[in-house]
Amino acid sequence: MSVAVEADQAFLDAIRRIADEAAAPNADSVDREARFPVEAVDALRAERALSALIPTELGGGGISFEAVAQACFELGRRCGASAMVFAMHQIQVATIVRHLDGSDWFEGYLRSVADEQRLIASVTSEVGTGGDMARSIAAVEPNGDGLGRFEKQAPTVSYGHHADDLLTTLRRSPDAEPGDQVCVLTSRDQHALEPTGTWDPLGMRGTCSPGNVVRAEFPLEQVLSAPFAQQMNESMVPISHVLWSQLWLGIATDAFDRARAFVRAAAKRTPGETPPSAIRLSELMSELSLLRAEVATGLRDFCDVPEDDRARLSEMKTILRFNNLKIAASEQAPRVCQKAMAVCGIVGFKNDTPFSVGRHLRDTMSACLMVANERIHKTDATLLLIAKDV
Repeated sequence: MSVAVEADQAFLDAIRRIADEAAAPNADSVDREARFPVEAVDALRAERALSALIPTELGGGGISFEAVAQACFELGRRCGASAMVFAMHQIQVATIVRHLDGSDWFEGYLRSVADEQRLIASVTSEVGTGGDMARSIAAVEPNGDGLGRFEKQAPTVSYGHHADDLLTTLRRSPDAEPGDQVCVLTSRDQHALEPTGTWDPLGMRGTCSPGNVVRAEFPLEQVLSAPFAQQMNESMVPISHVLWSQLWLGIATDAFDRARAFVRAAAKRTPGETPPSAIRLSELMSELSLLRAEVATGLRDFCDVPEDDRARLSEMKTILRFNNLKIAASEQAPRVCQKAMAVCGIVGFKNDTPFSVGRHLRDTMSACLMVANERIHKTDATLLLIAKDV
């Protein structure tokens, strides 16, 4: 077994332990109280999992993307909110790692993420853009002496008050076009968050994502030089869709497992007879298999793109492929959870039974809103009219 494979295996062993011992026992209280999953995140820090995707030469774990995707699945099986926080952090880490462009400051920053296990949140959505991540209103405003500032009204900032750092999308300058964007990294002592609302959602309650006005002042060296359009197409969007789909699959898989446990319990009560619910369980397995196949293919397709050919991810057919992954997974996962509830009946509907899947259904219902499917369909419709090869 190679060193890389051994490192991946040790990482996943640790993730499964964290999922079972820290995420699962607290999932219901995280959901009920809409509180940050501090137990799981602290355990991830203790295992240095927050630097998994950072190369070893920068102090990170050098873990493969496939293993990190599997980690999102494992955490999702136990606590959707814990998995989402982990996934969103890794999305920001991967974006920085893949678009360093030789920046000494960002290399040093990644070393500090590894050393201190810093948690990164993102601020990509903005009031007034209609949910279009490819446009910004707020801009980097140079202050002189190599400093810049910004003020951005964000409708959501996932776990922003619990993060050490924020990666924020902005127009490159006050006179830049809405699509001429960059990413800015600011630490907690450089930015301030002013809440503009509360957080009492239907699902994914532990992500703690209220709206905020974000204000910051920072050295301009903390601007990732690569255009955000490139970062978005080559990294942030496809990686988001791959990792999100993995955790949604994890949630749906646990819902299926609970439905199967319910049917098995019914079978034990009537030896020699097949419970009527077993037929519905078989139908549910077919639904879960469709989701598994789509998610597995999406991961493979992303990993098949060589690092030196990332521009392929900006091609129309590739954008369509990962947009379709997001849409398919976000629609199929809640369907699996709803059918799991139908298998279990009232004990699946109730919140105080071993077969409860209410949290699973509510968490997966958020999937179609994370970059709204309607907006993705609108983008895809345009691409389908002009793309020669899909």
